[in-house]
Amino acid sequence: MRAFTLVALIALVALALGLPVRGATQETKGSRPSAPGEAPARASTVAVPVYKPPLRGAPGGRVGGGTRGTPRDLFVLSALAPDHSGLTVREQPSLYWFISSPTAFLVEVTLTDPQATRPLLEMRLPSPVAAGVHRIRLADHGVQLAQGVQYRWFVAVVPDPARRSRDILAGGTIERIEPPEAMKTRAVQARRDELPFIYAEAGLWYDALTAVSELIESAPDNRELQRQRAALLIQVGLPSVDE
Repeated sequence: MRAFTLVALIALVALALGLPVRGATQETKGSRPSAPGEAPARASTVAVPVYKPPLRGAPGGRVGGGTRGTPRDLFVLSALAPDHSGLTVREQPSLYWFISSPTAFLVEVTLTDPQATRPLLEMRLPSPVAAGVHRIRLADHGVQLAQGVQYRWFVAVVPDPARRSRDILAGGTIERIEPPEAMKTRAVQARRDELPFIYAEAGLWYDALTAVSELIESAPDNRELQRQRAALLIQVGLPSVDE
């Protein structure tokens, strides 16, 4: 039953993105049918990472998100996090969030430890904030995550600093774990373009997202990489940010 569910999930993701499922083929754009007596034209396939959520069912997860704002300042705000506590093996991982339109409103990012009274990170972004995917590197701010702690992080768009109850909020949960030995060996030996698949299979949401996003940063016009990230987001119920 579990194997059937996974196959069904891959098929749904592929259909949503207009992609073939791994192992299937799709004609290359612009190709023509083979004439009688000719060898069939080589078909191309696009593989996408398949995210396997952690089995322990950790509490917490994504909050807020979706379409927000006034009719004049309407935008989609999303923390690129799963609907459960996402995992990482990095001491200083990156956090990603998305806004569909530029905004001149104040934008704040916070990271909190449930056992601390003050946020580990509290920063205001320079205004205006551009539309698109944004990355917060914890290493840039000297923030380190301990293992086994479920940290909460938030992005807040602040229309009125005097009335914080009107903040538009999105956020997620992140936990650092000890890297599985088998995954460590595979990751060390892998090419960069294989890392999103390895991390997604190991249930490491933040590492898979970072791996594919860094590839996109290196090749922003690569549609295959953008579709790989879109597939990851769709699998956890997030809107695509690349299509």
